[in-house]
Amino acid sequence: METYYIFKDLAIIIIFAKLCGILARKCKAPQVVGEIIAGLLIGPSVLGLVQQSDFLTRMAEIGVVLLMFSAGLETNLKELMKTGPVALLIACSGVFVPLLGGSLLYMGFYGVAPWGSEEFYKAVFIGVIMTATSVSITVQSLKEMGKLQGKVGTTILSAAIIDDVIGIIVLTFVIGFKNPDSNPGSVVFSTVLFFIMALVVGFIVYKVFKKLDERYPHTQRIPILGLALCFFFAYAAERYFGIADITGAYVAGIVLCSIQDSSYIDRKMEVSSYIIFGPVFFASIGLKTSIDNVSMGILLFSIGFVLVALITKIIGCGLMARICRFGFQDSLKIGVGMMTRGEVALIVAQKGLSVGLLTAEYFTAVILLIIVSSISTPIILKLLYAKDKSVPQNAS
Repeated sequence: METYYIFKDLAIIIIFAKLCGILARKCKAPQVVGEIIAGLLIGPSVLGLVQQSDFLTRMAEIGVVLLMFSAGLETNLKELMKTGPVALLIACSGVFVPLLGGSLLYMGFYGVAPWGSEEFYKAVFIGVIMTATSVSITVQSLKEMGKLQGKVGTTILSAAIIDDVIGIIVLTFVIGFKNPDSNPGSVVFSTVLFFIMALVVGFIVYKVFKKLDERYPHTQRIPILGLALCFFFAYAAERYFGIADITGAYVAGIVLCSIQDSSYIDRKMEVSSYIIFGPVFFASIGLKTSIDNVSMGILLFSIGFVLVALITKIIGCGLMARICRFGFQDSLKIGVGMMTRGEVALIVAQKGLSVGLLTAEYFTAVILLIIVSSISTPIILKLLYAKDKSVPQNAS
């Protein structure tokens, strides 16, 4: 492939991603949905304007690392600590129930797989995709209704943060166990060792960045060094611990999320991520999504995947909220608020594709889940809140 063709592909991706992103927002859907559809339109399945290439794959990998770094930077550790055990319990239940539901769904379609087999890890991975929560749609809906600062809104936000952390840890374990050269003991040891290293090195790095931030506030060197830290953690996680690079990037973001200029770093990262790396990543999902080979079996699986993913989140999070003494209506709101899926689900699915735990046709199910959950969550939340308009905000 001639080098100059790369520029044509990038131009097409950026234009189509932006146009489809605008259309998605006009339809009250997340911009990411439009970018994925853009990739589907320009890819081999529809118009055939862009072909997946090694260059685009590498660009997409950088994009996903930057997205996870931003997710870590946006983590509010104080809020996380304040909500305490209740949010942790809701998050754990909201991970376990979809994980189990997704695994059983896969085995229901393709047969029960023996423990430790390739098919067993594929089944578990379907469950792992279902664990991630994306609350951007929920947050916007709660803001519009003036309910974001209430008890329910705070619980949803905190549980979603913990939810993603647990989901990434589960992803790390599943990918580690899938490696035929590894054994459970070595995977657990490597994972624990990585997080110990991250804690020790992260604390030192945090102190260094805090001093730099105090001395050179709002200067370009802070985000530049932050980006270097992101790439180093991503490299070290995969190279020395056998852990997904996105885990390292996420941890790097968490290390810096409490410094004064964390939002400044995030804004600087957003420029390159929003303009080029993000659109390339999300469009690449569409490029890799094969609709030519979507059989009736895959279509039925996709419908089952969406239903199980939505219902298990409501059951997992809502039931635990009820156990934690939330009222029935508030428990239902928490369950519904946690059922949206977005970037993290795509990132997990992309990782599964790269390590052989997922094939391209299953992206249809993931994309369908994101679209359905993004549209249905705001509608259901508004209906639930409409039932208790007379209740003061603090009571929710």
